[in-house]
Order: sequence, then C-alpha cells, then structure tokens
Amino acid sequence: MKINGYSVNESGERLQLFIVNEDKLSLAAKPEELMISTKATYEHQFKRVTKFVNKAIKGYLNEGLQLSSPVGALTSKLASSEGADQFDVIEIFLLSASATVETRGSKPQPKKFDFEDEEISISYNRNRDRHSKSILVIKRLIDLNFLYSVEISRGAREVLIIDFQKDFSYQIEAIKAADEENFESYLCVLPATILAELYKRYSTRLLEKNVRSFLQFKGVNAGIRETIRLNPEKFIAFNNGITITSTGKQTKEENGKTFITSLTDFQIVNGGQTTASIFFTRKDGFSVDNVKVMAKINIAKNMSEHGLDDLISKISRFSNSQTKVSTVDLGSRNPQLTKIKSLSDSVMMPSGKKWFFEKSKGEFNTLVRMGGKAEKDFPKEVRFSKEQLGKYYTAWGDQPYMVKKGGDKVFKHFIDAISGDENGKGIVAIDRNFYEMLISRVILFRKMEDIYGAGKIAIGQIRSAVVPYCISILYDWIDGSKNGKVFDFGKLWLKESLGDDLATFMKEMMKLMNDLIKKYAASDDYAEYSKRKELWDNISSSMEIETLMSESNAKKILEKYSIGKDEMKVKLAKKSKQKFADLGDLQHNVMIFTKTADYYKKLGLVISEDISSSQRSKMDHIINCIVNHNDINPEHLDFEREIVHHLQSSNPELFDTIQVPTDLRWQDAFDLVSRIYNRTLEESGNILSAFQRQREIAKIKGAKFYSVYDEIGKLLCEGKCPTIRQIYSVKTTLSTNLQMGL
Repeated sequence: MKINGYSVNESGERLQLFIVNEDKLSLAAKPEELMISTKATYEHQFKRVTKFVNKAIKGYLNEGLQLSSPVGALTSKLASSEGADQFDVIEIFLLSASATVETRGSKPQPKKFDFEDEEISISYNRNRDRHSKSILVIKRLIDLNFLYSVEISRGAREVLIIDFQKDFSYQIEAIKAADEENFESYLCVLPATILAELYKRYSTRLLEKNVRSFLQFKGVNAGIRETIRLNPEKFIAFNNGITITSTGKQTKEENGKTFITSLTDFQIVNGGQTTASIFFTRKDGFSVDNVKVMAKINIAKNMSEHGLDDLISKISRFSNSQTKVSTVDLGSRNPQLTKIKSLSDSVMMPSGKKWFFEKSKGEFNTLVRMGGKAEKDFPKEVRFSKEQLGKYYTAWGDQPYMVKKGGDKVFKHFIDAISGDENGKGIVAIDRNFYEMLISRVILFRKMEDIYGAGKIAIGQIRSAVVPYCISILYDWIDGSKNGKVFDFGKLWLKESLGDDLATFMKEMMKLMNDLIKKYAASDDYAEYSKRKELWDNISSSMEIETLMSESNAKKILEKYSIGKDEMKVKLAKKSKQKFADLGDLQHNVMIFTKTADYYKKLGLVISEDISSSQRSKMDHIINCIVNHNDINPEHLDFEREIVHHLQSSNPELFDTIQVPTDLRWQDAFDLVSRIYNRTLEESGNILSAFQRQREIAKIKGAKFYSVYDEIGKLLCEGKCPTIRQIYSVKTTLSTNLQMGL
C-alpha cells in the first residue's frame, strides 16, 4: 500500500489522494519501456491506495505512526468519526510517466482506460447517534496521454455527459416547452436526491458555466437550508428552481410521455446555490427525500461556443436569480473581449507586425497543430492571453497591488473597467484608438520586465511587484497629476518599444523601487505584502520617490512623454474620423481557405458519424465556399470555430491524422492588403491613393487582375471589408512572383 500526497477540496467533502508510479521515473528508460497496454498495470497501483484507505478507516495504521509523520494526520483523520462524517468522496490520482497504448497494429496507438468507481461502506458516531454511509471512490489516471492532451488543448473544458439511467437508475419526465431554431426547452421536476448525488459525484464541474460560486450558508442559502429542514414539501413553491444547459440529449417515449435519459455538456447555469445547498444540507443529516426542485433544461442546437456563452450570459443576467449577478461575474464572456480579438486580427503595428490575442485558452496551439505559419507569424513575444491583458491594462493606474494579485482578481477588475455598469453606462469604446493604447501598455510592461531581467542578471527577485509599482509611479506623475497632461502612448506605438532615455530612467526607478519595497514592507514575504494597498500608499508618498521625480532628468522624461489632454482629444478625434474596416471575419475566412477544401473534406469524413445532418450540411457549405471563392458568413464561421474547439477539447490527436498541404498564398495576399491599409491609416494617408499605387506596381509587372486594388481601396475608404474573391484576385497577382514593395 502507498500514497505520495493528499489534499482536501475547499468545501471539505472530497479527499484527493495522489500516487506516483515510480516504476516509470527512470530518465534512462527507453520509449518502449514507458508504454503500458494493460489495464491491470494501473489497477495494481490503484489497489495500493484503496488498501491504504481501507486500513486507515479501520484504524489499523494508527499504531506506530506519530502525528508528526506526513501521513499521520491523515490516517488519524480517516479513522475518526469526524473524518468519516467529513469525507463523502475520495479521488485517487495515479501519476504515471507512461504512454497508454494499443499495441495491435503496425505501430502503437494512444489508448484511454476508464476505471470503475468503488464504494466503501462505513459506520460512525455523530452526536451520540450511529450513522452509516458509503464513500464514493473515483479513480483518475494522469499519464503522458493526458498531459499531452492538456498541453495541446490548454484550458479547454472537458464535456460532462450525465447518463441518468446508467448512473442513477433514473429518467427525467419532461414536457417540451419550446422548439426553436437554436434551442429547445423542457420543463421538469427533479428529486433533490438526484441533485445531491450529482453534486457529490461531479462537484463544481456541474457549475463551470455558472457565474457565481457557492457562497456558504448565508443570505438566501440559509433560507434554502431552512426550507429543507422545516418545510421540505414546500420547497418547490418557495424556490425559483434551477436552469440547465446542454448541447445534446437522449430521450425516449413511453405511454405518451417524454423521458430524458442522458444530457451532453451538462451545466447548471442558474441555481448553483440551490444544488450545493441541497447537498450540504443532506450532508448535515437532514433528509431531502421529500424535496423536489423545478428545472428548466435548455438544449442548444447548431450553436457555436460563442453563441452558447452568450445564451448562458443572458440566462444568468435575466433569470429571476436568487443572488444578483454583477457584470464582473460575466466577464469571461464579455463582448468587449470579442471586439479586442477582432482588432488583433485586423490591426498591424507600424512595422507590419501583428499581435495575437488568445481569447480562448489553447487557441494558438490549435492553430499550430492545424498547419500554416502561426509560429512564424506570432512568436511568443507578440502573443498575450486575456489574463495577461487584465494585468497589462490595469498596471497603468494607481492600483499596482491589484496587478500583483493577478489571475481572476485583476482580470475581473479589467473587465469591470471596460464594461461599465449593467445599463451600459461608462462602457469603454473598443476601437482602433483603444487597441493602439492597449498594445502600447503591453509593450511598456513587457519591456520593463526585460529591463529588470531574470536570474543572475536581474535587478532583484521581486520583478512581479517592482514593474507594476514603477508603472503606477509614472502614471501618478502624469495622468494622475493635476497638470492637464496624459502619457503619450502613441510614441510607444510608433517605436514599438521604449525610447532609450525612458528605458534608462525606468531602470533607475526599478532599482530604487526594489529597495523601497524591502524597506516599507512590514513582512519579509515581499511578493505577498506587495498585494497590500498600504505598501503602495507608503511608497508612492515617500520622500525617496519625491526626490527621484523632482530631479531634472525625471522632469525632462515627464515633459517629453506627456501630451496635453486637449491636444490628445484632438489627435484621437482626427483618427476616429477615419472609417475603420473590421477585417476579423475576413482573416477567419483566409485562415480557412489557407487550409484548403481538401482539408475540410477529410475533416468532414473523420467526424461524419459524430455530427448531425445539419452540421454536415454546414461543413459542405464551407467546402463549397472554398471551392467557389465565396465568403463564409458569420454563422458558418462560428460553426467552424466550434467544431475546432470541440475537437481541441475531446480529440486533439485527430488533427495529426489530417495531412493536407496548405495554400499560404491566401495569407500572403491578406497580409499585403492589411499592411497597405494599416500603414496608410497610421500615416493618416489617402487609402484609395495607396491602393492605386499598388495597382500600378501590379500592372507594370504584368499582373492580370490589377484593378482589384482599386476595388479594395474604395471599400476600405468606406469602412467596408474586402471580399474573399477580391483577396483571391490579389493572390493571383502575387502568384506571378512579383516583388510587392510598399
């Protein structure tokens, strides 16, 4: 018997045990020695943990173990009535540096094993009463296959399939209330016992798309608990019920009634508090046998991930919810991020370089896996995620301690800042001006990280605090002052870096800040203490900062890199008068056309058995558009994006089986048009004239469809996007091996 580690989830009812398969840890092992093809090999390791659990629960391991032993506290807990009462689920994670394979065939193929759940029956005393229950034991394998899937589909949510008939011997009697183009709705009543068992088995996975987490027993949750305890039969009348979303269902008809037996991509999007409260109330010894819950089940049909997220966001916002849902809670699906993504697809830097905004985790890895030149076009230094975006945006302000908190906290702060209130008041206009400012903030933050350095050549060891603190000092003395000036991010945008003088000044400030954080922190844990507002208040008002910013060099820097607010307004207003064409959908079209019709034909064949006839029709429509050089409309673009997202999550290895040469000339043609357009906008030039010059270059070189540049120039002047057929014509001008200079 053996375990290597353990943890308990935040709400305390799940014990997670970890075991490492040490047989596969040799660095000298040959590839074939790391392959496992038999389930019994893994079962043997799991049995070592279940043997430990059984002996610990029975108290057999307490003798000879001190509480100071790493495992002593756990064995003592498991053997106690307190532990028996606390733990309802034990999850065993087997970590094995092995590849699970099927050895039949010419070469090994990846394989997945599913392991049967177990139950351990126990009896224990609580409040002088004897209680009995079963602890659910769930076994999970973390092998190289699993880690590989995580890497190439980073952050993608695993689809949750609930088979009510198989797992709970239950089927949901339901009434179809609506059947629309993109969804159908069913109304039903669910026994609270089923909801409690669902939460026990899947915990917060049920609530991944729910915008709020369980809030413990306070407020409305206390009311839910009280109703269960005193008036269980009235629960259905007092409670608003729950809302469930799904992307697929299995039903059957019996005696004129409809029964739902299975739901795919099951999520409780409204009523998460109700579900969790029922589970924890039952756990505390109150019966939920007579409790019934009203439920509405919305099943999406032919809907993209974006469309599903939008539906869920509106359900959460407009449902008669038990706790108010703030705009911040809905941040991860905020349409402002979609606008930023579209701008990142459309806008080039003055040098012609583009930034890649990874709005969905795993998006870039999927592009790489599907072929093309994503790695070449978007090296690591021009990519950023939405979590990083929150940090870069928020750093320009007077809350560097918020930046230091990082993760969800700073991301929600960022979303709140750009979204306004729920009535739309205070919403930030996401346009080209905003995007240029945003990328300039990214440049400022990252260049300062580079200047601070890392490892042995670094200024110190607290870069994550020093950089945002210094940026906030710069903000404080320009935008935050009362001299009517703001920082001129346009200088950073044009240079795509920091000026040498600004870089030198910020390096000196970072050296000072490194010392000030250590001086003013009331703890030796500088990284943690820098998350506190009081540290920022003390440093920003310190004599050391006052002295630095009063020096002649500092004054020169502040003067050079600031601009009057009125002057900035005029400058931005002038740029805003230019009609900006959103090239986001065209870029998505080009990405699809680059992969070619043959790619999507093969993809369609591979997944044909897993998609509906309607989805097959959409795939055929995309192929037809590629063949005939017609624009793919937003609905079918969303469908393609959703198919890729689903495969990225469920079967990423499939991309490796589709080997089709790409036609990169589509991307070259788009890049040429985008480069001319963006550079002309940057220089406030005449768009039509710029494309007419390109027409003359193509005409002199003998290109056939040179007049297309006139057509494109006229469209872009009107803020309209070129068509894919026009991009095709540009592609033909490039195929004559012309050197298209600007």
